[in-house]
Amino acid sequence: MAASHTAGNAAGHAVEAFLEMLVAERGIAANTLQAYRHDLEDFSDFLSRRKRSADAASTTDLRDYMSALARAGMAASTAARRLSALRQFHKFLHAENYREDNPCTVVDAPRRSRPLPKILSEAEVDQLLDAAAGLPGPDGARLLALLELLYASGLRVSELVGLPLAAVTRDTGMLIVRGKGGKERMVPLTEASIRAVEAYRQVRDAFLKEGQKEKQKSPYLFPSRGDSGHLTRHRFAQLLKELAVTAGIDPQKVSPHVLRHAFATHLLDHGADLRSVQQMLGHADISTTQIYTHVVEERLRRLVEQHHPLARPGAKTGRKG
Repeated sequence: MAASHTAGNAAGHAVEAFLEMLVAERGIAANTLQAYRHDLEDFSDFLSRRKRSADAASTTDLRDYMSALARAGMAASTAARRLSALRQFHKFLHAENYREDNPCTVVDAPRRSRPLPKILSEAEVDQLLDAAAGLPGPDGARLLALLELLYASGLRVSELVGLPLAAVTRDTGMLIVRGKGGKERMVPLTEASIRAVEAYRQVRDAFLKEGQKEKQKSPYLFPSRGDSGHLTRHRFAQLLKELAVTAGIDPQKVSPHVLRHAFATHLLDHGADLRSVQQMLGHADISTTQIYTHVVEERLRRLVEQHHPLARPGAKTGRKG
């Protein structure tokens, strides 16, 4: 009993020394410090049932603890944060010679499930396009051009609003985009998007700053009188929300990024290969693009569940053997 008490005191001293280091060397906030303390106390409570202390935990103890968190229904993101605290604690113990090894080095973090991206159906995209086509004047022409380009190319919203004036030409039918890290990629455009941009060019001067018409032209395809010189991401998102209301679609479902998701998913729906979609989206890693295949699979699964005669509880085929 005395030995256990001594071990508990040693573990408590190690935890307090670690927390003091966080404050002294990293200057962490009080709330963060409390979170670390809570995580380490929970781990200590788990080990106390094994008559072990936190500073003497084995790799097996750590893995068993993570498994216990998963069985208790803890979210993977929360469990990963807790493991991060334990890793830092044991790194500190090793560096300060409280122990000779670090049991966390071979413990894997729980895999976080990636939420499936929200998308719009093809019918809903058609509703948005029809609503934009019905808007009058330069504002309507610009919004239709923006929407057609976004759905035709899957651009990131920052890439779309910052497109240079010469980005879209009928000659090539291709859009050259400078994306993340300055990397360029080519994206084919639809005839509808090219027509929409050509119609918008006829009224583009309405969005130029005072004096630009006579002296200099804006370098941007979608200029603005604001400080950025071009339409902002925030303003475009607002315009899409307003358009959604006009189209009879819940505005919470609509954003520039949702249309980028719709572009990718609808391409895959119609037989596009994953590598081509990756290239058009500008993803460095194909694993990022693969999330859209899960969207397609999920939609097919729901389709079967909703419409297949055998998917309904108690349903019978009516066939005789």
